[in-house]
Amino acid sequence: MHSLRNLLQETQQGGAAIGHFNISDLVLLKAVFAAARELNVPVLVGLSEGEREFVGVRQIAALVRSLREEFDFPIFLNADHTHSLAKGVEAAKAGFDSIVFDLSALPFEENVRQTKQVVEALKAINSSMLVEGEIGDIGTGSEIHDASPDLSKALSTPEEAKQFVGSTGVDILAPAVGNMHGMLRSMVQGETKKRLDIERIAGIKRAARVFLTLHGGSGTDDEDLRKAIGAGINIVHINTELRVAWREGLERGLAKQPDEVVPYKILPFAVESVKKVVASRLRLFNGQRHAAQGM
Repeated sequence: MHSLRNLLQETQQGGAAIGHFNISDLVLLKAVFAAARELNVPVLVGLSEGEREFVGVRQIAALVRSLREEFDFPIFLNADHTHSLAKGVEAAKAGFDSIVFDLSALPFEENVRQTKQVVEALKAINSSMLVEGEIGDIGTGSEIHDASPDLSKALSTPEEAKQFVGSTGVDILAPAVGNMHGMLRSMVQGETKKRLDIERIAGIKRAARVFLTLHGGSGTDDEDLRKAIGAGINIVHINTELRVAWREGLERGLAKQPDEVVPYKILPFAVESVKKVVASRLRLFNGQRHAAQGM
C-alpha cells in the first residue's frame, strides 16, 4: 500500500488531485468508499474536531484502517481543522494519516510560531503523518449561508506562503485563493458558483513548493476546479455538498417509506444520494470523463 505522501506525488505528476470528503457517520463513510472503489481512485476522508467528537477518534481510525486493510484500497484519514495541540496529539496517536492544524484566525506571525511547534510535536509522535497549515481567511462553517462574507482582503500571497512553509516545515499548505467554507443558498439551488483566483494558486505553488489544499470546494465552478488542479492544487475538500445530499437522500427515504422504522432500510437512500455527489467530484478531480455538474 502506498503512503499518502507517495500518492500525492503520483497524482500531482499525473495532473490529478485527491478528493477529500468530510464524514460524520457510517452513511457518509460507506458512500465515499463505494464511490472511490467504483472509480478506483485514492480518497481522503476527513473529520473536523466536532465530527471527531461525534464519531470517536479511535473508532473512526479503526473503521478506516479496516477498510484499507480488508480491501487493500488507498483510503486515508485526515484530522480536519484542528485548533489545539491536544486534539492533534489525540489524532496522531490514533493513527490518522494527516492533520490540518488551522490557526489561520491568529495574526500571521503567531500562526507561524505555533504551527512550527505543532509540526515538531506531531512528527515526534508519528514521523509519517503529514501536517497541513493554513493561511488567509476562507470563512468558517460548512453550512448554508444567506450571504457571502467579504474575504477579498485576506487572500494569501506567494510571499506569505513561502515564508510560512519555510518557517514551519509543514508538508501541505491551505491558502485562501477565492475559496470559502460552506455554500450560499443560491449555490445549493444551482444559480451561482464560487470562482477561484487561478493565477494566485500558480504563484503560491511556485513560491511554496509544497502540496496545496483547496478547502471549501463545495459549490465551486467545475472549470475553475480543473484549472486550480492544473495550477498546483493537490487535495480538494468537499463537505457541504455531501451534507445537502445526505439530507435530501434521507428525506427521500422517509417519504418513500413513511411507515418504515428499520434504519438499514431507510439509510441506503442517503448513501446513494451522497455517493452520486462523491463520484461526480472524484471524476472531475481525476480528469475522468462524464463528470457531472456539481451541486
